[in-house]
Amino acid sequence: MGWFLVNMTARLAGVGPATRYARSGQVHVAHQVLGSGPPDLVLVPGFVSHVEAAWDWPYLARFLHRLASFGRLVLFDKRGTGLSDPMKRPPTLAERVDDIRAVMDAVGIERAHLFGVSEGGALSIAFAAQYPHRVESLILYGSYPRKVATTDYPWGVSRQTVAQFLDRFDEAWASGAWWDIVNPDLPLDPDTQRWWARYLRVGASPSMARDLMLMNAQIDVRSLLSEIHSPTLVLHRGDDRWVEVGNGRYLASHIVGAKFVELPGADHRPWVENADAVLDQVQAAVCGTLRRPRHSNSSLGLHALSRREHEIVLLAVAGQSTPDIARHLFLSERTIETHLRNAYTKLDVSSKLELTRRASELGI
Repeated sequence: MGWFLVNMTARLAGVGPATRYARSGQVHVAHQVLGSGPPDLVLVPGFVSHVEAAWDWPYLARFLHRLASFGRLVLFDKRGTGLSDPMKRPPTLAERVDDIRAVMDAVGIERAHLFGVSEGGALSIAFAAQYPHRVESLILYGSYPRKVATTDYPWGVSRQTVAQFLDRFDEAWASGAWWDIVNPDLPLDPDTQRWWARYLRVGASPSMARDLMLMNAQIDVRSLLSEIHSPTLVLHRGDDRWVEVGNGRYLASHIVGAKFVELPGADHRPWVENADAVLDQVQAAVCGTLRRPRHSNSSLGLHALSRREHEIVLLAVAGQSTPDIARHLFLSERTIETHLRNAYTKLDVSSKLELTRRASELGI
C-alpha cells in the first residue's frame, strides 16, 4: 500500500505512531518514529508542536507521511511543548539543542539529516555546530539566524512588532490568528485557522507559549554560521508573511556551500499551501535524487473521490456551509467534516476556500 493509503488509514483511525520518551537530564522528551531508514531524517519543529495532535490535521499528517516515505522520520516535541515535560521557566537554547541529542540517542541514530522548520532551523544550526559528526545534512525551512531586527540585521522583526504581538497574545493564541493578528490586512482562511488554533492550544499553554516567544526573541546564532560545514539546503517562500525571505538569503550566504531555493508562496507553515514544492526539495536533498512514492498519483484527483465525497464537494463549492450540507443529506456535521477532509487530501487542497478557488482547475 502506498504512502497515501497509509496516510488515510492512520488518519481515519485517529492514530499515529507510538509516542516514546527520551531523557535529557531530568526532562522527558516525547518523540515518534515513522518509516524505515537509512536515511534518517529528524524533524526539528518550530515554535510549538504536539506529536499526537499533528495526525489530526489532515495536511500536516500528509506532510509527515510523505517525509516518512523516503526514510525513517523522527519527530519530537521540544521541552515545554506538546507531550514533553512542561517547564517552570523558559528553556535555554543549549537545553533545546540537547533535546535533539537525547531523541537521536534514544532512537539509536548516530547521524541524521536535520530538517529544521522556523525556530527549529536555528536549533539545528546550533546542534550542527556542537555535534558536526552527527549531522548528515541540514535542511532549513522558513528559518532565521536572529529573530529580532538590529541595525546590522534588518531582516528580523522589530521590537515594536514583538511588543504589539505580545499585547494581543491571548487573543492570537485562542483564535489561531497568531502572527497575522499584527497583519490585519492579510486574508485569513477560516478552516486552516481553526485547525491551527487547536494545534497551538494543545502545543503549549498561553503562559508557556508567551515565555517561549520571549526566549525566541533572544535567538542569535549568526556567530555559529561559519562553523557549519555540513551540506546545507535553505528553503524559504518568497512572500513568507511571518519570517521575511531575507532571513533565508542571509543563512545561505553565510554558511559555506549552502544552496538557497526560493519557493513561491506566502504561508510560513510548510504543510500549508504548496507542500509538495517543499517536500520535493527535502526528498532530493535527503535521497540525492527525487523519487516520488510509487502509486502516489492513483489516489489523487477528482476520480479518487467516493460518490459521497463528490456530492459533498459539489455542495461546498456551491457555497453551502457544513450545517447546510448536513441538513441537506441528513448526516451529522462531524461526518460532513470527515468527508471534506478526505476530499481535501485527495484533491490536494488545504481548505474550503482553496477548493472553491480552484474548482474549475480541478474539474469540479
